[in-house]
Amino acid sequence: MSAKLERSQRRAAWIFLLPLIVAMLAVAVWPLGRTFFFGFTDAYLDDPSFYALVGFDNFLEILRDPDWWTAVKNTFVFAVVSVAIETLLGLVIALLLNEAIPGRGILRAAILIPWAIPVVVSTKIWDWMLNDQFGVINHMLIALGLTTKGIAWTADSSLIMGVAIFIDVWMTTPFMVLLILAGLQTIPADLIEAAEIDDVPAWKRLWSITLPLLRPAIGVAVLFRTLDALRMFDLSYVLAGSNRDIMTVSIYARDRLINWQELGVGSAASTWVFLLVAFVAIVLIGVLRIDRAAGR
Repeated sequence: MSAKLERSQRRAAWIFLLPLIVAMLAVAVWPLGRTFFFGFTDAYLDDPSFYALVGFDNFLEILRDPDWWTAVKNTFVFAVVSVAIETLLGLVIALLLNEAIPGRGILRAAILIPWAIPVVVSTKIWDWMLNDQFGVINHMLIALGLTTKGIAWTADSSLIMGVAIFIDVWMTTPFMVLLILAGLQTIPADLIEAAEIDDVPAWKRLWSITLPLLRPAIGVAVLFRTLDALRMFDLSYVLAGSNRDIMTVSIYARDRLINWQELGVGSAASTWVFLLVAFVAIVLIGVLRIDRAAGR
């Protein structure tokens, strides 16, 4: 390829990328930069034009706040447990749907319904179903003799996190199924057929052929879901508001910004959320790259 043609192609690539770069600057970089800037000020939301620079005081205040660390703990517990369960269930369901079973097409479409329902709607549905007075779940438990009175699923501090994880698993397992099923479709059929001809047991085919070839798809699915879970706001807020037992880092940042009107501290909290998610993303991407390099 001549140098002139290469320069022409590079120029054309930049021309096509320019609208995307401008859009990213407008909707991501500029707001993020403003948020980062306000984190160094004592601005309040009622008059953001009046402020003074306070250095790293807001960032240090966040780190000294016990509520922040409670939110960090809740966020990581929610993310780790929910993503682990969703990955396991997604793998099992995807393996079943990948087999030639009757009604496979209908099942593939039906399983996406929970994922297609908006988070707020799904959360309120389960909130009503789990209500201790008129919820259908408690009525079923009482009818089966498993309890004598309604359980306050969303009011009990020992149960609320489990409820949030359950709702999230119900909603987003189909997303994991979709990505893992797509990965299964890329596995060469002749490898599986050759193993079947050689009478390799099903469990060994799964362990030695399917799972190693699925690792990239599972890794991408885990990456997407983990970052999404770390940013979780709507499910927890709709279910329990600012309850400390289920408060996430996103809710903490929102409360400091909206409830307390602290634009400076709220911006610092939002910056910490961004840095936290970015750090986890970098670690996971690094793990995926190492895994991919080891698999070559």
